[in-house]
Amino acid sequence: MTLALAAIAATSGGAVAQEEDLTVLPAPANDFQPELTAWGEPDFRGGWPIDHLNGRTPLQRAAEHGNRQLLTQDEYAARAEVVEALEQRYQNEDSSGTMGIGHWAEVAAANRRTSWITSPQDGQLPAFTAEGQRLSDAMRSTWVQGQEFNTWLDFDSWDRCISRGLPASMFPFMYNNGMRIFQSPGIVAIQMEMVHETRIIPTDGRASIPAQIDQWLGESRGHWEDHNTLVVETTNFKPGPSATNIGTTGSPRENKSPVSGQARLVERFHMTGPGQIIYEFTWTDPVVYTQPWSARLEWQRDDSYEIYEYACHEGNVQVRNFITASRAEREQAAAGAAGGSQ
Repeated sequence: MTLALAAIAATSGGAVAQEEDLTVLPAPANDFQPELTAWGEPDFRGGWPIDHLNGRTPLQRAAEHGNRQLLTQDEYAARAEVVEALEQRYQNEDSSGTMGIGHWAEVAAANRRTSWITSPQDGQLPAFTAEGQRLSDAMRSTWVQGQEFNTWLDFDSWDRCISRGLPASMFPFMYNNGMRIFQSPGIVAIQMEMVHETRIIPTDGRASIPAQIDQWLGESRGHWEDHNTLVVETTNFKPGPSATNIGTTGSPRENKSPVSGQARLVERFHMTGPGQIIYEFTWTDPVVYTQPWSARLEWQRDDSYEIYEYACHEGNVQVRNFITASRAEREQAAAGAAGGSQ
C-alpha cells in the first residue's frame, strides 16, 4: 500500500472511495518523536531513496483531473496496470535475450497522487513572466529536439555532468534515485546519487554568504522546528538559461526551466514515523514565474539502498561527440542539397 493510500485509509476510518475528498492530501501526522542524536537534534540519518516514487506520477496534473490531488480508485487501478506492464519489460527482455529500456529505467508501484505539484491548485507550473519566457527560449540542451551543437554552451548543466540543480534534484528520475542523510553537530548533509552531489545544510545559525556568490545548488541554511521537522531555506542560485532541467515524469516539454538569481527554495522535511518523511517545498522565482509553486513527496526509509559511482559520461567525450555528430549531419545535409541542385 502506498503512503498516500495508507494515510487516507488511516484518516477516513475505511470510508469508501466516493466519500473521500480527493482535492486535499491528508495532513501530516505530528505526534511522532524521532530519536535524538548525541548532540540533541532529531535524528534523520539513513537512506531515503525516492525510487519508490517512480510510479508514473507526473510533476504536473493532467487537465482531466482538475483540482483533485488524488486519483479515484478506478483511475488508480488503471495506472497500476500501466506500471505493471512497464515492470514486465525487464523480464520480457531477459526472456528474449535482449537488453533495452527495461534494464535501464526503474519503475516503482503506482500511487494515487495526480501530480507532485500541490500549488497552484490546478497542479500546473505557473506561467512564465516575459523574462522567464525569454530565458526559457534561450536554453540550450540535449533535451531540445532538432538543436544544433557547436560549443559547450549548447549543453545544460545536467548534460555536462555538473548538476541537476534544484528543485529538480529532489524529484524522482528513471534511475539513480538514491538519497542519504548524514548529520553532525550543526550540519545536515544530503547525498544525492544523481550527479553524485551532496547538499551541505548548516543548522547552527551561521549567517548566509554574500549574495554575489552563487552556486549550482544555492546556499542553504536550516533550522529545527517543533520536534520532528527540518526547515531549509536556500538562496544564492547560479542564474542563467542553462541552470537546470526538472527532468521528471510530466515535466514541461524539453525541460526548459530556467533559474534566476532571485530564486528561493523553502523546504520542510517532516518525519511522521521511523520510516516516513513528508517532504514539501515552495519554489519562488519572481523573475521567471508569475507566482510561487509547491510540491509534496512522501519519502520512505530504505537503509539497504546502496549508492554506487555516478560515472555520467565516462571519458568526458560525450559533449565532443554531440558536436562532432551535429557538424557531420549538417555537412551531409548540405552535400545532399548541393547534389540535388545540380
